[in-house]
Amino acid sequence: MASSPKIFQVISGAPGVRGSRVTILTKDSLNLIDFMESIIFKTQKVGENEHEPFYVLDLGVVASLYDKWIQSLPMVHPFYAVKCNPEPALLGALAALGSNFDCASRAEIEAVLALGVSSDRIIYANPCKAVSHIKYAASVGVNLTTFDSREELDKIRKWHPKCALLIRVKGPDDSGARSPLGAKYGALEDEVEPLLQASQAAQLNVTGVSFHIGSGAMKLHAYRGAIAAAKEVFDTAARLGMPKLRVLNIGGGFTADPYFDEAVSVVKSSLQTHFAIVPGLSIMSEPGRFFAESAFTLAANIIGKRVRGDLREYWINDGIYGSMNCIVNDNATVTCMPLTSSSKVSKNYSSTVFGPTCDAFDTILKGHQLPELRVSDWLVFPKMGAYAASTGSRFNGFDTGAISTYLAYSNPS
Repeated sequence: MASSPKIFQVISGAPGVRGSRVTILTKDSLNLIDFMESIIFKTQKVGENEHEPFYVLDLGVVASLYDKWIQSLPMVHPFYAVKCNPEPALLGALAALGSNFDCASRAEIEAVLALGVSSDRIIYANPCKAVSHIKYAASVGVNLTTFDSREELDKIRKWHPKCALLIRVKGPDDSGARSPLGAKYGALEDEVEPLLQASQAAQLNVTGVSFHIGSGAMKLHAYRGAIAAAKEVFDTAARLGMPKLRVLNIGGGFTADPYFDEAVSVVKSSLQTHFAIVPGLSIMSEPGRFFAESAFTLAANIIGKRVRGDLREYWINDGIYGSMNCIVNDNATVTCMPLTSSSKVSKNYSSTVFGPTCDAFDTILKGHQLPELRVSDWLVFPKMGAYAASTGSRFNGFDTGAISTYLAYSNPS
């Protein structure tokens, strides 16, 4: 990896980051907790956004993860899945580092183009698109998309016939994912040949194959089965006399934990087995949480408290209808710790943490061990970058989109 100062210069000058304050974090001076405490002190001092929840985005983590990807899977170009977290600073940093982008709607395409990213760095990776969105993609030169039905081919033929296509196929197994996708997207094995024939009849340009084993995959053998299935599609296209397919999109599912190394091993060996003799192959992927999840930390303020015997119940100003929506939509497990504790007693209590809305469903944690805390203390939630802020709402008047994000850059030196 290039030296940290050089990478920092690249990122700090990126659209979405440029002009914003980026605080350097080091092991020997200011760390993440110190930085978060300084944010709280400053906002309280000036009386702006006092006690409001906020995020810290560590761009140093993003840079390290991008380097890990490039070192581990140099043959696979990442197209960051914007839906995971569309924070402009994250998008800008990834663009500056070299990532391309997976967009699933007009709004996501607009967000990426607004950063100065060229349209040829975008895949419109939604197999079922509204006509108005297809027209927009055509007007701005986004010329690569996915499909898995005849009806989608009909729309593309009519509104964006020059678009290159990837046929999205259903992998053999996505049961080990946090969020399986196979029930909604992906052509079945017996649908592939008819769809390829329909694309030929419509004179559309199918250039490759796409699959997705599910978001947050845990059964990593699924990559092996999906890559084998993709090769069968390449062979079918050749048998039908179609122009040679040249793009393989292995989707997402990657996580920035020890599972990643296992996934890398499975992907590499499967590519070697099935695609080693395919000349000129371009391989892409759609990682989202790999880059976003661990880069964001959330701080929320305790706005209410109730004591019932040994049970402590706390209300905070973010919840299930906000950032913690990831618990519901992404099967995430969140955890928290006090940022500061007003208690000098080391005893922990079984604690329930509620969100701010008037819905009893808005319950974040039960039986969580916390020290005695007071109203106006803070809780810190790590790894809150994936399908958190992006999936929150404005229910009950609590606006997830209004949560501020502060930028940091961790530097191990």
